[in-house]
Amino acid sequence: MSKITIFSNTSPEAPLFTSENQSEIREQLHRVGIRFEQWSTHPEIGPHSSHEAILEAYDEPIQRLVREVGYQSWDVVALYSDHPDKTVLRQKFLKEHTHKEDEVRFFVAGSGLFTLHIDGKVYSVLCERGDFISVPAKMYHWFDMGPSPHFIAIRLFNNPDGWIAEYSGSEIAESFPKMS
Repeated sequence: MSKITIFSNTSPEAPLFTSENQSEIREQLHRVGIRFEQWSTHPEIGPHSSHEAILEAYDEPIQRLVREVGYQSWDVVALYSDHPDKTVLRQKFLKEHTHKEDEVRFFVAGSGLFTLHIDGKVYSVLCERGDFISVPAKMYHWFDMGPSPHFIAIRLFNNPDGWIAEYSGSEIAESFPKMS
């Protein structure tokens, strides 16, 4: 189940707010400029599905976003516990960073933890199957896929070059809860 936990950026041990209620998650994120939605999922789409089949199954909402926001490219990223570079990839995404464009993900399967550092607070958002999240450009965040990753996500980009991170150099991500 999706979940949000909000902390002061100086107190990772004491949550200010926690909820698994979709409306409350959406409301809390909307207040800080993050788009969060639940999309219908296709039960026949899963780990066995080709990337082409996944993109075809979700073509309608992708095209809606292309018209609405102007995304130029999209793809599928899938990572599982048997991936040989899972530890290296996890560490890469666990460092606080930002992008020149929105970071947009729709979770087709599995889960991942987006953590956002905004105005003295840290918003930890567990995204699961059916969750769509759009983190605005220049917003500091990090992503945790856990030590045994299992997720499939559609990524949408304003920039055809794809995912390019600008790391903050901050150690803040090391202090906050991660996926276990």
